[in-house]
Amino acid sequence: MKRVGVIGCGAIGVIIAEAFERRVLSCDELIIYDYELERAERLKSQLRFPTRVVLSLDEMLRLKPKVIVEAASQQAAREYVPRIVAKGINVIVMSTGALLGLNMQTGKVHVPSGAIGGLDALSAAALAGVDEVVLTTRKNPKALDVNLVGETVVYEGTAEEAARRFPREMNVAATLALTVKPARVRVRVVSDPLVHRNTHEISVKWRFGEMFLRFANDPHPDNQRTSALAAWSATSLLRTLLEK
Repeated sequence: MKRVGVIGCGAIGVIIAEAFERRVLSCDELIIYDYELERAERLKSQLRFPTRVVLSLDEMLRLKPKVIVEAASQQAAREYVPRIVAKGINVIVMSTGALLGLNMQTGKVHVPSGAIGGLDALSAAALAGVDEVVLTTRKNPKALDVNLVGETVVYEGTAEEAARRFPREMNVAATLALTVKPARVRVRVVSDPLVHRNTHEISVKWRFGEMFLRFANDPHPDNQRTSALAAWSATSLLRTLLEK
């Protein structure tokens, strides 16, 4: 029996579950877990697709899913990802900031592109040599959980520190840092009340040229911190892994 596990029943977990419901994704059973049991039970009640709620990661692991999607938090990823990999199970990590502190040299850990794209080009450039990567992220104050009236730079520094300071909002910075490593990524986070889309601009100087990428994504209606594209990138990656 082909099973898929989802840790976290928030905005991203719901989109993935709905993808199975709509037959965009295919497996025999969906296994869901959330530390708030009520949230997992509520999601199950909304689905007709075969779904099982479990009470712990251990219970999920005993069911031997083909792939597990972590869509909970950096803390959950740090705790659960090593245990999942130890069982030889593929895991898609949404809270990529957690991976900056884990030395996971394994083909079982998969990172989706999240709220951005072009990672294939950035990865290729990193092989030749990247001189500079600058990420400028603009979000509405609500998405950053700050109360500011005008346009304000709320952070400027490294990607690693950005992921620590904004663990739910700046997984893009962590994903970039993992992609172009060992090059460093400089990050500017801007709070702008006139912005209603989560906007990411990436400027790259590498050995043989320059790149500029810009993404303006509608936030998920149920979670202003999450771009809808992030959930769909995980869905796309999950489909690829299930087809192998």
